[in-house]
Amino acid sequence: MSHYREVQYTDELLSDRSVHRRFADGREEWRRRAGDHYVQWQDNAGRSGVDEILGDRIIKRQYSTGQIVYGRDQGYGRTAWGDGTLTINRTSFGGRTGAILAAVGAGALLGAIVAPPLMMSEFEEEELRRQAQQQQQNSGDGGDGGGDDGGSSSWSDDDSGGSDDDFG
Repeated sequence: MSHYREVQYTDELLSDRSVHRRFADGREEWRRRAGDHYVQWQDNAGRSGVDEILGDRIIKRQYSTGQIVYGRDQGYGRTAWGDGTLTINRTSFGGRTGAILAAVGAGALLGAIVAPPLMMSEFEEEELRRQAQQQQQNSGDGGDGGGDDGGSSSWSDDDSGGSDDDFG
């Protein structure tokens, strides 16, 4: 049994390429990319901040107050956060994958949740950034089309099991 509080959400891509995220607990976020590895957000409770993908599926959420919480992308639209929350993108569970997960039970099929770090030093963060950049450069030679869209096209939903690339 998971010790995480599960909160489901859905994403809606808006005409200006930003995303309106609606959480099952009543929270709402408006999210906009700010480069390849950053998403700026604000919510309906007056909070705001920046999410940064560090690498190795680790996400750094820095609130405008300076508070930092780390998350770990679990795949299939799930992100475990250091504050004990597991966010689940219901938008990602469409199609055949969603039907399979619903029939079998997502927990049994998806496996155990890997906890995010509770704290990281600047050196550890920088090392993850460096490793991610190196992996990106190495995989960039593999023929991904070579287009530099800043990752903005990956706001779409897929059932690949990998990162939704919307940073949690």
